[in-house]
Amino acid sequence: MNGADMPLQASTLRRLRHLLAALGPGLVVMLADTETGSVIAAAQSGAHWGYRMLPLLFVLIPFLYLAQELTIRLALGTGLSYGELVRRRWGRRAELASAAVLLLSCLGALATQLAGLAGIGQLFGIPAWQTITLLCSLVLIMVCTGSYRSVERIAICLGVFELAFLAEAWLAHPDLGQMATQLSSLPLGNHDFLLLAAANIGTCVMPWTLSYQQSAMLDKGLTLDDLKPARLDTLLGAVLCQIITAGILIAAAAAFGNGAGGQSLDSIPDIAGGFTRLLGPTGGRLLFALALGGGALVAAIVVCLTSAWTLGELAGRRDSLEKHPLDAPWFYGGFAAMLAGAGALVASGVNLVKLSIVTSVANALLLPVMLAGLYWLACRELPAPLAPSRRYRMALAPLLLLLAGFSLYAGIVGSLG
Repeated sequence: MNGADMPLQASTLRRLRHLLAALGPGLVVMLADTETGSVIAAAQSGAHWGYRMLPLLFVLIPFLYLAQELTIRLALGTGLSYGELVRRRWGRRAELASAAVLLLSCLGALATQLAGLAGIGQLFGIPAWQTITLLCSLVLIMVCTGSYRSVERIAICLGVFELAFLAEAWLAHPDLGQMATQLSSLPLGNHDFLLLAAANIGTCVMPWTLSYQQSAMLDKGLTLDDLKPARLDTLLGAVLCQIITAGILIAAAAAFGNGAGGQSLDSIPDIAGGFTRLLGPTGGRLLFALALGGGALVAAIVVCLTSAWTLGELAGRRDSLEKHPLDAPWFYGGFAAMLAGAGALVASGVNLVKLSIVTSVANALLLPVMLAGLYWLACRELPAPLAPSRRYRMALAPLLLLLAGFSLYAGIVGSLG
């Protein structure tokens, strides 16, 4: 190696280290996006409608990226969270209303995750209350004793298990001819189809994922120098999220009705039963438990952190995982309260599948407000280098309006039907 190559190699290593240091928030939030509600919506779609919902899952990739990318701009351009920007732009009442909606969304999402994890425990004969108590305790201990970076690494490691859904889709051996036939005839006038479409949108672009990424980037200490790696992080996460979700749908479609659809799922054991048909009682149950459990645990962590950051901001504090629990009582207290509240809701015996679908549709109905807020803040609050250009705004506005409009239409029409 000559002397001229050494500076080049050192520069490449520095760029690589910079890239790896900035990766994380986008990937974590996308792994959390493939959570229990997403699994239920995709599995229900596959069981009831075969492969017909696949186009929607892939069409959502650019929408998911564009929405999350606005949070990157706002975090790095203003140094403020979504709630703080709402307060600065529209006042305290708007912040309180926004926080109330976000916390309700978080509570429903966390209850869904805990119910899913309890369902996994029941597959192995463990009572639900024991599973919930153990997991809530472990998550709380992990957060109280770690920094943001350590929690992020644990979340990514847990999320890796979601790749098992891709293995299940491959082993399902879907009929490609049948898939092509179904994709050419989408029942867009059917109320049940629209309701599940709204649920799939509501489990893809969610208020708490948008809020989390913005706050997580601030907690991690990222700066404008991290803009490009953060965008790459989010793009990779968006693609991976929807590919995994498509894998769930394909596996469920093949397992229930051999791709023809027409079936309905009422519980986690029902969903798991389909995968045991594909892979056998032991392997199928274990692989399903790892895949669902990984996503649910990541989502539980993300939802609790979002709630804790939101409660801290309402109290006028910018708390962080870097602080000791005694120095950030609002943050850690909010985290514990959200876990306890969701655990109590699950212990009440609520139907998981119905709760998940209702929560997902509610997210779809709330999505237009969240997207409008993000777009307005990005256009009005960002400095010139980061603010969307006029050409980009003209392209972005119709896309976000299309997503928000279809989400609202599918949620209302599907619910009324």
